[in-house]
Amino acid sequence: MAETLASALFGAIFQRLTDEALKKFARSQNIHSELNDLQSTLTHIEALLNDASRKEVNDESVRLWLNNLQHLAYDIDDILDDVATEAMRRELTPESGEFTSKVRNLIPTCCTKLSLTQSLHHKLDSITSSLQLLEKQKSDLGLVIGKDEKQKSNNRGNETSLPELDVVGREGEKENLINKLLGGESSKENFNILPIVGMGGVGKTTLARLLYNDTQVQGHFELQAWVCVSDFDIVKISNSIFQSVTAERNEFKDLNLLQMALREKVKDKRLLLVVDDVWIEKQEDWGIFVRPFYSCAPGSKIIMTTRKDQLLKMLGFDHLDRLESLSDRDALSLLALHALGVDNFDSHPTLRPKGEGIVGKCGGLPLALKAIGTLLRTKIHEEDWDDVLNSEIWDLEKCGDIVPALRLSYHDLSSHLKQFFAYCSLFPKDFLFDKDELVLLWMAEGYLLDQSHTNNKAPEDLGHEYFDKLLSRSFFQTAPNDNSVYVMHDLMNDLAKFVAGDMFLRFEQQTEMAVVEKTLAKYRHMSFVREEHVSYQKFEAFEGARSLRTLLAVPFGEEQWWNSFFLSNKFLVNLIPQLLLLRVLSLKKFRIREVPDLIGNLKHLRYLNLSQTDIKELPENIGNLYNLQTLILFGCGRLTKLPKSFVKLKKLRHFDIRDTLSLKKLPVGIGEFRSLRTLTKIIIGDDEDGFAITELKGLSNLQGEISIEGLHNVQSATHAREANSSLRRLTKLGLEWGDGSRRGTLEKEVFNELKPHAGMLNFLNIKFYEGIEFPGWVGDPCFQKLVTVSIRGCRKCKFLPPLGQLPLLKKLFIQGMDEVEVIGSEFTGTSNVVAFSSLEILSFEDMSGWEVLEVVFPCLGELSIRNCPKLRQVSFKALPSLRILNIYECGNGALRSLVRAASSITELTISHISELTDEAWRGALTYLGAVEEVYMEDCNDIRYLWESEAHASRVLGNIKELGVWDCENLVSLGEKEDDEDNNLLLSSLRILFVSGCKSMERCILNSNSIERLEIFDCESLTRVSFIWQKLKSLSIHRCKKLIMENMINTSMPMLEEVYIRDWTDLKSQLIQLISNSIHLTSMNIEDCPRGLKKPISEWGSLNLPSSLVDLTLRNEPHVRNFSRLSHLLPSSLKKLEIQGFDKLESLSVGLQHLTSLRHLLIGKCPKLKHLPETLLPSLLSLRIYECPILTRRSSHYWPLIFHIPDIYIQGYKDNLVFIALKRRVLGKKITPLNSIEFGYIHKGKKHTMKQSKDPYEVAAEESPPESPVGHADTKTQDSAVQPPVHSRRTDPENIIHPLNQQKATIKSAASSAAAKSVKNKEDDDEEEEENMDVELGKFPSSSDPTKLAKMQ
Repeated sequence: MAETLASALFGAIFQRLTDEALKKFARSQNIHSELNDLQSTLTHIEALLNDASRKEVNDESVRLWLNNLQHLAYDIDDILDDVATEAMRRELTPESGEFTSKVRNLIPTCCTKLSLTQSLHHKLDSITSSLQLLEKQKSDLGLVIGKDEKQKSNNRGNETSLPELDVVGREGEKENLINKLLGGESSKENFNILPIVGMGGVGKTTLARLLYNDTQVQGHFELQAWVCVSDFDIVKISNSIFQSVTAERNEFKDLNLLQMALREKVKDKRLLLVVDDVWIEKQEDWGIFVRPFYSCAPGSKIIMTTRKDQLLKMLGFDHLDRLESLSDRDALSLLALHALGVDNFDSHPTLRPKGEGIVGKCGGLPLALKAIGTLLRTKIHEEDWDDVLNSEIWDLEKCGDIVPALRLSYHDLSSHLKQFFAYCSLFPKDFLFDKDELVLLWMAEGYLLDQSHTNNKAPEDLGHEYFDKLLSRSFFQTAPNDNSVYVMHDLMNDLAKFVAGDMFLRFEQQTEMAVVEKTLAKYRHMSFVREEHVSYQKFEAFEGARSLRTLLAVPFGEEQWWNSFFLSNKFLVNLIPQLLLLRVLSLKKFRIREVPDLIGNLKHLRYLNLSQTDIKELPENIGNLYNLQTLILFGCGRLTKLPKSFVKLKKLRHFDIRDTLSLKKLPVGIGEFRSLRTLTKIIIGDDEDGFAITELKGLSNLQGEISIEGLHNVQSATHAREANSSLRRLTKLGLEWGDGSRRGTLEKEVFNELKPHAGMLNFLNIKFYEGIEFPGWVGDPCFQKLVTVSIRGCRKCKFLPPLGQLPLLKKLFIQGMDEVEVIGSEFTGTSNVVAFSSLEILSFEDMSGWEVLEVVFPCLGELSIRNCPKLRQVSFKALPSLRILNIYECGNGALRSLVRAASSITELTISHISELTDEAWRGALTYLGAVEEVYMEDCNDIRYLWESEAHASRVLGNIKELGVWDCENLVSLGEKEDDEDNNLLLSSLRILFVSGCKSMERCILNSNSIERLEIFDCESLTRVSFIWQKLKSLSIHRCKKLIMENMINTSMPMLEEVYIRDWTDLKSQLIQLISNSIHLTSMNIEDCPRGLKKPISEWGSLNLPSSLVDLTLRNEPHVRNFSRLSHLLPSSLKKLEIQGFDKLESLSVGLQHLTSLRHLLIGKCPKLKHLPETLLPSLLSLRIYECPILTRRSSHYWPLIFHIPDIYIQGYKDNLVFIALKRRVLGKKITPLNSIEFGYIHKGKKHTMKQSKDPYEVAAEESPPESPVGHADTKTQDSAVQPPVHSRRTDPENIIHPLNQQKATIKSAASSAAAKSVKNKEDDDEEEEENMDVELGKFPSSSDPTKLAKMQ
């Protein structure tokens, strides 16, 4: 099927050859005659393609001929693109008309000593000769000039994205399975498996979807979740299930913590879980996966769809009812439904016999019938149906799982649709396709040419039309849980990979490198899976893949926005510069800090995606990318400036700079980019070089999302009116004035003139508006699609706009409106319609004057009120849907009113609640019977959380997680100790965190359910008592008075993670007890003088279990090399941290057996000289700090470590700014840092400064070693920076989400002023640090050959 790309490429080539600018340049270079000859030969060959397309099905020699033609067409297109690019360069820089060394690089295989004209003559002559040779072979192959394909009729109207049609023939199966789903409550089993087994394409997923969405089924189950598991990654799958049942965005890296949290969420709830597309055959994997569901209520069900029955047989299913193919009658109805729009042939009796023949060949497979049916929708003549029925494709030998009907459906596509479909082979199975993003990729590849030359449609619009055609023909399907993205059936994915041939490579873990290396020169398009650490070893061979046009890093499975990925520097320095023909390059989400200058040599580049990387700037020669159409820098928080050469990117159509907080100025001249359709951030400047709002008038094609900053610099409302014409096609709009601007009247006039079109807007963000009232259009019910509104920092407005009448408003965030005192009827609007009928999430923050709230929110599910100190009166009759309540820095009256109105709360977070005494808190407890999670911070009037544990078990019978931070007067959890030793109370509690409670004396619970215990900085604590049988994670930090004699004789059989620090009374027997746990995976014990009297080298017979994968060793005064400690280190270790080894000189011996080691952290080893060279090739991360000798020798090791994706080598300087990062992971309440010290060392003295800057922002600004000072949590994955506490519910669509900065779990240290001071100091020392530090993603400029040579 090589005709696909050859025919499509011919179209692009002919369009180039008719371009006037290229023809003019060709004449100037005296190559116009060669181009005319080339065009003539191509025309002759193109006439053969229709015949070749028909014959390649059965003739291998024709297929090979087409394949050779396809490769040659790529080469022709590359040469013509060289010529067109050079013509464009000369037009933009007319002074460079003479041939230069840079021009020589445009012709990748020519001799650089030839002139440009000679080079082109040589290349074109060679290409034309090859074409003529192919043309001469037509007789031997029997190819003739074919007639044009019959025009496809579209009499039934334009092909559009049709809604999913009715399912046919599954009524019996559906009824049978519904009966099974609704029964079984009396079963002793917590859950039962309902298998749907059948071959691919038979309709297993469709049937499961019918069951999942049935109203009777939905009413029966309390929780529902759907997950596709074709790749059985238990962590990813379980995270997806957790997010489905909780509607939270949290993601766990640790399977144990994840399963604990998931088990609690589904406990005693009737769950329906669909596990779609199961391929695994190992019973133990399935057993691990389903562990959390044993806590479900009886009657829970797991629907499993699978092609294989081996696993089910091992699970005890001796007899399986397989989902069979459709009967001929039902299959004929389904074919008619998709081909004719009705379920019979009554109106087309002559087509019925042909339909019956087609049904027989489809084998009753619904997927095949649907694909053939949609193919026939464009064919109304009997001979068209005969062509399909009698196609030779039915008789082809089946290739793997490729269904002939699907091949036939593909074969019927136009050459362009075939090309689009084949391109999708680059994406893995179950990939979620974003239509807009895919269209941009198609455009960059040159696929979106208007073949009619009459429609004058934008390529993006053409792309959407082509996508919709593929969707209507079932090549894509709407994703089961999200109508905004699309998926491709596994069989369709197999077909795409099959037809793509040797032009496309999807490089995956299971890809055989030996096979790839044989065909490297043939590949034109390649994707690879974005893993957490991408090493260079397996990519080294691709330096020879000089013909690559596409290099895409694609996600595998669902990713969260906070996931980090590391890429070897060699990838950027060694590989990318070799791929001079690249048109598409995507390195999204990799922690790249610097873009090499060599990227400016990629003259063909159309699409560059560096979003969510750590780059600070782009190289100046980015302006050499004259063909660039799409530049995506979304989420580059460090990006500070754009190069002056940006003005040369005249072909730029899409420029995404969302969430680039450090970028304060747009490049000069961007207002002249008339082709721009996407410009997500506009910064109105205050000087002559700044962007003026009137320049928007010229950007008339803008659409989608725009955030306009600097509106205080607009001098006239008239200017805003002129710009408004460019706001007609927006879906998201942000309007931001400068904080503290003082021109209220003008600001309102400007605001009023910026009213967007009401029919499309779904998101509105307003910041720092200084008028005293909002324009009338804010809150106007005509904005019927508005879903999210955020209003922040509008400090002079006394009243909120009437947002209550917006019919689809779901999320509302209000912050910093100091003048508002009462929120009531003015907020709801004057209509008789129920106000806020769709509102689900509401947040108020920093409302210093607010006193009264009198509004009804019938559907509200989450409410946050933060720093509203005067709020006393909250008039809610009921909040029946409220599940999550967060209250910060408010009076206890507001707390009482809210919990009284919302008895269904499952999660409560409170902080700095004034006058919250024991009595007041216990009064609130009586309304919290449904609560599962309670987090309390800085409530200093509370001494006891409950009267007794028996009292707690009555009022908190469902609590699973309890966290208490910095409640300075808290003495104990319970005021009285219970005498009922054998009566297990609070049996639902699984996780307990206590931190910074200085007066706490005892922590006692008569419960055997605790699985995770963390106690930090409780300096008065002397007694802790639990039943430890289920404990999996134990952390005790700076509790010096703690006496825990009861623990020594207590078994902890389930223990997996231990972190103990600065505990004076720790007994060595306890260490032995811990180390004997067969489940132990992570261990860190330090600064415990009694428990660790001996140095590590004298620990003797301490045997660490083979389950251990993460170990930290600290503070050993005697060891010079690791030969004496080798026996302590099990070969299972994947991560090793070595810190404070004063005399350690070498790691070259003693670690050789650690063949699984991937992460090595070394700190405070002042005499260390040698690294373990045998282990360096396999490392994925290496961090070194305070090792001065080793730092000085880093140049020696650089060739051995340059390939490591995640590297940090700290310079040793007297004036070094340090950042002490202490990461803690507290259950699902997670923040990357729990305390941050900022400071510097001056004259040998350490100066620290407290700070209160958000820790997540700090983590984004700096990438220091994991633990330069203090402890780095061994439970935290190296690069897995987890989100702050409430960010899991942060809407990624929001420009700024007011909930991001909440700190319910951990007390962060410090003040932003101090942090800013340190940041300034770091900036001052930046040049010095560049010479001293080797950091992730940083490498010498390519202009310095000495440094570059050292790296290579």
